[in-house]
This record gives sequence, structure tokens and C-alpha cells, in this order.
Amino acid sequence: MSSNVTRRSFFKGAGLAAMGALTAGTLSGCGQGYAAATPANPSAGDFGGPSWLGAPPVIDEADIAETIDTEVLVVGMGTGGIPAMISAAENGARVLGIDRQGTPHNVREDIGAIDSRLQQASFDEFPEFRIEKKEAVEDIVRYANGFVNYDLVKLWADESGAMVDWLTDIIQRDGKLVMEFEGGVGDTSDPGRDKAFATGHSPQKTDAVAEDEEWGFAESILAYAAEQGAETRWYCEFIKCETDDAGRVTGVIARDVQGDRHYLRINASKGVILSTGGYGNNLEMMEDRQAWNQKIRIAAPGSGGNPTGSGIKAALWLGATMDPLGAACTFNRACVKPDQYAGDGVLGRWFWFGEQPFLKLNLKGERFCNESGPYDYMLHSTIMQPHQTYVDIWDANHAAQAEAFDEVGCCRLFPFPNGAKNNIPMQVVDGMIEKLIEDGYVQKADTMEELAEKLNLPVETTVASWKHYNEMAAAGEDTDYYKEKHRLMAIDTPPFYGVRTGAWFLATLDGVTIDTNMHPCDENGDPIEGLYLTGNDSGGFFSVSYPNLLTGLACGRTMTFGRRAGMLAATGQA
Repeated sequence: MSSNVTRRSFFKGAGLAAMGALTAGTLSGCGQGYAAATPANPSAGDFGGPSWLGAPPVIDEADIAETIDTEVLVVGMGTGGIPAMISAAENGARVLGIDRQGTPHNVREDIGAIDSRLQQASFDEFPEFRIEKKEAVEDIVRYANGFVNYDLVKLWADESGAMVDWLTDIIQRDGKLVMEFEGGVGDTSDPGRDKAFATGHSPQKTDAVAEDEEWGFAESILAYAAEQGAETRWYCEFIKCETDDAGRVTGVIARDVQGDRHYLRINASKGVILSTGGYGNNLEMMEDRQAWNQKIRIAAPGSGGNPTGSGIKAALWLGATMDPLGAACTFNRACVKPDQYAGDGVLGRWFWFGEQPFLKLNLKGERFCNESGPYDYMLHSTIMQPHQTYVDIWDANHAAQAEAFDEVGCCRLFPFPNGAKNNIPMQVVDGMIEKLIEDGYVQKADTMEELAEKLNLPVETTVASWKHYNEMAAAGEDTDYYKEKHRLMAIDTPPFYGVRTGAWFLATLDGVTIDTNMHPCDENGDPIEGLYLTGNDSGGFFSVSYPNLLTGLACGRTMTFGRRAGMLAATGQA
């Protein structure tokens, strides 16, 4: 059975982005049950970087048992890699894609773009969906506190609509899939602190393949790549890039991960495109780059691409630079039992309902922030709280209240205003909650006092916080943290529910410095020729927080830049 991640399960994976500044130092342990060992040599390798970087491996020529020649090589056949393969093949290049896995994993299906045909067709009926590019660009810069390359953000804004139109034509070529525009920006009559932009697009199955679990978005675009002449090689692990005397990348050394595990040289006369993912599953890199996010991280079972930073390190070995700050896309969609705290090393469960802006309390039973906003704003506030863990509380009216919240993007539980499908329906979420109750994660009680006891919260403080919240809801104003009126609703109908919550980790966001031609750049800002980066390996686009209110932005950025990298490598324009 195919292990393609469908739109309805894309959030079970982990992978996105890249890394940050080269800073050496001792790694500190955090979380429950995990402590990173102090590296024996915190400045390993010729480049004087931290221990996780090391030096490029030396492979004996006698151990290279196979040589392959191609024109454009794409390393990593995922969200950025497959569009790069298609684009390079459409532009006349002989293309090979390699991947250490056996099927495409984590091909994202919420695709952010501006000015697609589907968007433009909605404006007459839904004028609120129209996006001013300048405003969107400035909002992305604001989320990143300015730690971005403005030109990369503008590039996405200018080219993403055409990219989605291109993908739409590809997936609709055989009648099996259709692209939908996720038209929704929330309740504009009661706007909150943060603006939502209707940027999301998602492929959906038609009746022709509705019952076919083997077919989906990844299979469709990969099949199209093959139709254009692109070749694939699975179970082929990337080791490092190779260069000529002038420093131009000429190909890679890889290794077959099945059979005799022999090394092979792949020569790529026109260019190598790296799209290998971030470093979220490299604990040493995570502890060095962003230990704070490890404190709120809960290990929730699910499928993932296991990104370890291989492409990032390969670019750094060639002299590339990277973003100054470590950052990640974290969702408040993971939970632990009432006697546990968040923190990497704790095995918890996936808690999809966590994004809904219900009452949230710290472990002292106190409300501590506005529950409504970007995914990680609340989680960043949680880092400031005891044990970096908080509690979600809701009641028997939760389904009606979730609909009234009018959420956007992948956490929406009801169809979008323009009729587009949402990710997971409320009925399925209720089934998930029941399973979490059965397994001892979500607690259920007839009184708030009983619920507080079950969650190991101070009863008196918890009840006082709950009553105060309901009083503000009755008055129609959040005088504490200013949540929108339509998301400030009383929790007063038993049974009551609660669960301890932390971060489900989607991806690292910091990456290798690139220019608008997708080349990694050295400390002088000069490109490393013959090499292109896209998606999770590249930087300059995100920092500090992920702008999830521009739905599908990370996927849209990755696919837009993957398409561009394929074209540039194939044509030699840059």
C-alpha cells in the first residue's frame, strides 16, 4: 500500500525547513526523559562549526561501485523535489530523482498562493478573498521580525499563483483529482489581532478514484514527472556533493540503502537540486539551534520523513551560510496524560482539537494569553509558563462553538464558506476525543471541580479562572487578553472536558541562505554554482513564527521555488 500522505493526514508527518547560525556550545538537556549528551568536540571539522556539522565524509574511490550520468539531479522526491523534477523535464533536461525512502512521503497538500485562477474567480462573490500583495509580504516580514530576504518573499507573492495554475492543470489532466480553493478568512465583522489571508489550495479526489487509497496527489504529480521523462531511484541515500576545481557542483555521492549498500557517483551536468528536508529529527541540531522548542515538544506517533539536516550540512560543507536564528513550525496539537509534562522525549498523542481557541489554563489553573491566533503564538506563551505545559478546557457545546469560531486553514472542522472541503470533519474529531478519553489523556467530568482534580490542577484557582472566563463571555468582552467576541463563549454545559497540551512539531523553519535563483550563497553573498536548494533546506523566508494565517504558505513557497529551481537548472539561465 502506498505511504503517500494525503491531505487529510499531512499533519501527521514532520518535516519542513532547515537550520540557523553556526554557533558552538554545550548542549543542555530539557523535557521529560531526554537529555542531550555534551559533545566531546564542540568544534569538529575543518569549518570550525558545531559538533553536529562535522566534516564531509571521505569516500574511497575503490568503494564507488556505480556511476550514473544525468543532466539535472533532484535529491529528495517530496513537496519541493517532485515539482522541481517536472519543471526540469518540461524544460528539456534529462532528469533523475533520488530518495532514501521507497515512496514519496510528506508531499504537502495545502498549497499557499496569491492570484491563482481559482482565487480570482471567487472575487465577485467573495470580495474579501482578494489579497493585496504588499500587505501579505509585509505580514510575512512582520511574523519573522525582519529576519527574511525580502526578495524571496516577493518572489513567492509574484510567482505562486502561476505555480498553482500549473499544478492545477497537471492534476486535472486525467479526471482523477481536482484543485479546490480554500476560501475563508474568518469573521470579518469581528476581526481579531491577526489577519487571515485566503491563500490555501488543496487537491481533492474525484469520483473516479474516490475509493482508491493507492492514489493521491503525490502519485499524480510523480506519474506526471514520469510522463515527462523524469526517472527515479528509490532507496538511494544522499551523502555529499562533488565539485570541480572552480567550486561548481558537478554531482553527488550517494549510497544504495538496500542490498550491498554500495556507493555510487551521480554526475549532473546541468545542476543538483537539494530538497531533503529540515533537521527536526536531529536532536543534537535541535538542542543547539532551538532548545526552547524542545521544551514544549511532545512526541506524537505518526508518519514522517525523518529529516536529519543532510542537505543543509552538505551546503555548509561547500561554504554556504545560513539564517541567524533557529525556528520551527509548531502546532498545539499534541497531548500528554495528567501526570506528565510536555518536553521532547515524552511520548504523547496527536490532539487535533488543540487548535480550537477554547479556554486554556497553565498548570497553576490560571489563564495566561489570548487563545486565538497563529498556531505557535500560544505555544511561545506556554514556554513562559510552569513546565511549558497547559490545559485545554471545553464542554458539551464544543461542536457548535467550534463552528462559530470560524477557523481558517487546516484546523477548520467545517466546510469553507465557498464550499471547499475542510481537512477533518467534526464527527471524526469527536471520535478522536473519545479514543483519547478511553486511553487516559482527555479527562471528562460533570463539574469543574472534578475536572481540575483529574487534571492535577489546583481546584480553587481553576474554578475561579473558569468562572471569570464565563463572566467575561456573558459580558461580551475579554478584558484580560482581548480575544474576539465570537470566540469568547461560556463553557457552562456539562460534561466538561480537559487535557494537558503541548506542541506537535511539524518542521524546522531556518535554513541555508539562498538567492532568488535558488543558489546557496557563501559569506560574501556569492552563489555556489551548479547547486540549487528548495523548501526545507533553504532559508531567508521564515523566522521566529510560522504565518499559518496565510494558509499553506510553507508548501506554496516550497513548490514555487522547486518549480523555479527546475527551470533554472534545465535552461542554464542562472
